[in-house]
Amino acid sequence: MDTRRPLRIFALALGIAGLLVSGCSGGGSANPSPSAPAVPAALQPYYEQRLQWRDCGVEGFQCATMKAPLDYAKPDGGDIDLAVSRTRATGPGERIGSLLVNPGGPGGSAVAYLQNFAALGYPAPVRARYDMVAVDPRGVARSEPIECLTGPQMDAYTQVDQTPDDETEVARLGAAYQRFAGGCEQHSAQVLPHVSTAETARDMDMLRALLGDEKLHYVGASYGTYLGAAYAELFPARVGRMVLDGAMDPSLSALDVNRDQTAGFETAFQSFAADCVKRADCPLGTTSTADAATRLKGLFAALDAKPIPTGDTRELTESLATTGVIAAMYDESSWPQLRNALVGAAKSDGSGLLALSDSYYEREPNGTYANLMFANAAVNCLDQPPAFADAGAVIRALPDFEKASPVFGRSFAWAALNCAHWPVRPTGTPHRIEAKGTAPIVVVGTTRDPATPYKWAESLADQLSSGTLLTYQGDGHTAYGRGSDCIDTAINTYLLDGTPPADGKRCS
Repeated sequence: MDTRRPLRIFALALGIAGLLVSGCSGGGSANPSPSAPAVPAALQPYYEQRLQWRDCGVEGFQCATMKAPLDYAKPDGGDIDLAVSRTRATGPGERIGSLLVNPGGPGGSAVAYLQNFAALGYPAPVRARYDMVAVDPRGVARSEPIECLTGPQMDAYTQVDQTPDDETEVARLGAAYQRFAGGCEQHSAQVLPHVSTAETARDMDMLRALLGDEKLHYVGASYGTYLGAAYAELFPARVGRMVLDGAMDPSLSALDVNRDQTAGFETAFQSFAADCVKRADCPLGTTSTADAATRLKGLFAALDAKPIPTGDTRELTESLATTGVIAAMYDESSWPQLRNALVGAAKSDGSGLLALSDSYYEREPNGTYANLMFANAAVNCLDQPPAFADAGAVIRALPDFEKASPVFGRSFAWAALNCAHWPVRPTGTPHRIEAKGTAPIVVVGTTRDPATPYKWAESLADQLSSGTLLTYQGDGHTAYGRGSDCIDTAINTYLLDGTPPADGKRCS
């Protein structure tokens, strides 16, 4: 399973449509802060471009295209076009500046997140005083998206057995990873080496300047916290008010990230199971969480032996069912849907779990896929050396993964093999990020977060020289805007007047 997923709040997003009034062009100083490093001469033309804001076709929003160098090491070697959107501060109150938002992934569309949720769902006082802004990272959605496989090819890829039982199945899984990587190289060879988190962080600084902001104000969730931390490391003097929600730990290797996340999903499943077994109609039994885990593993084993119908041309395989369960772990509001889906699967109706799996993969009813998974792999495989070099390394690590999660361990371990076949060598390495000299940065962690385990937030807050830890004691992925008045008040206060919560503050 891919390691860094976007906010599941997408499932709750509100759709909006209509026309808007076009705005005027924006600009800004390339070097607004005397304490910030000077912009290299080769990048000055990019920092001095003017964004031509236009009608997005979505009421209340403006859109623009920002040009960035494809390769920052060779700024004269060609451009990449990045999609930007904004909605202006509504008032009342004095405008603070722009608030850049990123929902995570990597591969999540920040523009879609802005237009479908953030600009409507963020608290009114925040929207009143900030222009809400998003840029789709390079290689994502509207920003020269990476393409790898066709819809039918992705259907086949998602159904490959991710818990191989013999050498033939191991070879089949390896071949699937090779086809995926080969498709990315075939269709996106030019962009593929230039979608690292460090390059996207540099794009963010360029956008900050073009918006006319002296400091970057930012809310990043999930992988967006890794992106925010990378920005703080590169441009500490330009950090404004920064919230990193559902934090990642940049010091961890890819192997440690995958193993920790395996344990995180086990923790989330235990919470789901504890809630489920209290209910008379729980499809996993009503005795104990251990019994629930045994029954779920039994379902996976049965599907491995014989997939069941879904009402679609696809059958529900073990791999699709596992993905469906994992998708519901991101947000406890999905637990009723998961219970219903498991009831259906027990009656040989796989449609419910298939629907959850499709939502995870962002598969449309017509069989097309968003580029989320393509960009996800491309960024992850570029940012760090692979977790495993070959199948033998996975086999040796299986006991540790199964200890971390008896339910999901095997699947997560084999999924971490995907970068071994990647056609581009990684350019990043795991390391601590201190970002000395920044303004206070608020790091938010949820105690039973499946995708970004709580200890990652503790670690990142400790690494950052100005980090302050805000804790949500609860379930689900990320905390801001998910129902805790305590969390929301602390973050809103920080965004509006710059006062961070006390380090170690806990909310429930």
